[in-house]
Amino acid sequence: MVNITIEMISKSHAEELLKFEKENKNFFEENLLPRGEGYYSLKNIKEILEEIVMEQKEGLCYMYLIRNESKEIVGRVNLSSIVGGPFQKAEVGYRIGEKYNGYGYATKAVKLVLEEAFNKYNLHRIEAGTSQSNIGSQIVLIKNGFEFIGRTRHVIKINGEWQDGINFEKLK
Repeated sequence: MVNITIEMISKSHAEELLKFEKENKNFFEENLLPRGEGYYSLKNIKEILEEIVMEQKEGLCYMYLIRNESKEIVGRVNLSSIVGGPFQKAEVGYRIGEKYNGYGYATKAVKLVLEEAFNKYNLHRIEAGTSQSNIGSQIVLIKNGFEFIGRTRHVIKINGEWQDGINFEKLK
């Protein structure tokens, strides 16, 4: 299996993250919502990272960079929509850069972030969703022990077409 690390995102990552996002813009927009041109400026990325760092301190999300052995950013993996109290749950999301896609980085990154979720943050349930056409992402979830729990019809509009959502969960 690939050798990677995950690193909590911080304000110091702005330039490196912007470069990664720009390089993969077209690739990401094949399966994800477009971010708009305003997203791709250093000023905007710095503002977003400032918000993320505050939200991480409050326990609302935990966002990580995925790095390979050469310390290059190969992707991102996030725990978001965290709900505490009697629920103790979050959603996992991830994206791998185009030239790193298909080498097991997402599978390993999800494994690492699940360890953080269950052991460090004491979450009980992790939820995930993919578009119906994103088979690779569904395989990543299944390899990490997620179970299919249902389909949400026409939940998101990507590239002008309504897509069904395929929903998964994993319990601690």
